[in-house]
Amino acid sequence: MKNEPLRYLQNAKEILNKSPIEDNDYIDVKYVQEACSTAYLAILKAIDEYLLKRGITEKKLPQSVDGYREALQKHVSIHNGNLLRKFNNLYEELHIAGYYRGNLKSAGVLKELLKDVRFFIEKVGV
Repeated sequence: MKNEPLRYLQNAKEILNKSPIEDNDYIDVKYVQEACSTAYLAILKAIDEYLLKRGITEKKLPQSVDGYREALQKHVSIHNGNLLRKFNNLYEELHIAGYYRGNLKSAGVLKELLKDVRFFIEKVGV
C-alpha cells in the first residue's frame, strides 16, 4: 500500500497526542511506548517498501533488526551512507529507550524523533 510508512508515522503522532503533557514531559508512558513502537514500524515499512520496489520478494524481507541493517548496507547505503547510522540511532531511541524501556518522556525529544522518522522515510524514497 502506498504511503504506508507515512500512515504509521501519522498514527504515532495521534497516539502520542493522547498523553497529557506536564512540564514539557509526557506523563502517560503507555501512549509514549505505543507511539514509539508505531514510529519504529514506520521506519521498517519504509525499508520494506524500498526493498520491494527493488525486486526483493516479501518472503526475503528482513526478519530482524540485524536483517534490516544488512539490507540497508547492501541496498540503500550505497546511495546514502548516513541512513544506516540514522536507522541505528532511531532503533536505539525509539525501539529500545522509547518502546522497550519506556524511558522517553520529553515532549521536545519525542517531537524531534518523529521529525527524524519523516526524514528517514523521505531519504529512503518511498
